[in-house]
Amino acid sequence: MKIICIALFLSIFFSSVKSQEKVDYSEEGKASFYSDYFEGRKTSSGEIFHQWKYTAAHRSLPFGTWVKVVNLENKRSVIVLINDRGPFAKGRIIDLSKEAAKQVGNLNEGIFRVRISIYTKDEDYIKVKQVLKPVSNQSLSSSLH
Repeated sequence: MKIICIALFLSIFFSSVKSQEKVDYSEEGKASFYSDYFEGRKTSSGEIFHQWKYTAAHRSLPFGTWVKVVNLENKRSVIVLINDRGPFAKGRIIDLSKEAAKQVGNLNEGIFRVRISIYTKDEDYIKVKQVLKPVSNQSLSSSLH
């Protein structure tokens, strides 16, 4: 009976810890994109910044966090990786690379209203994709002989 109680306690404890890990996060505000001046420079995470990558700066989200950014005017969205700190301009919540800003459609405006939320990749999809790697013609023909 004691073992059953301990097992029940542990399952309840770990399920509550697991549910606490999945925090719903959403924020609305203004977004902008990096100027060309930052191309090739180090970000706060130590990575080199490139305008053609899907990256962004946020003041507090951990480096390596994937974020979905939705333009509130045209509903276009993009998924970016947080690898820098900022923006430091008042009233802005995220700075996007130029490529990410192109995806949401606002290079001309420079500043636009967005909603950002944490994006969790589908673990099952990733596992299946890793298992189902394409087979080259050479390996296929050599396995037949």
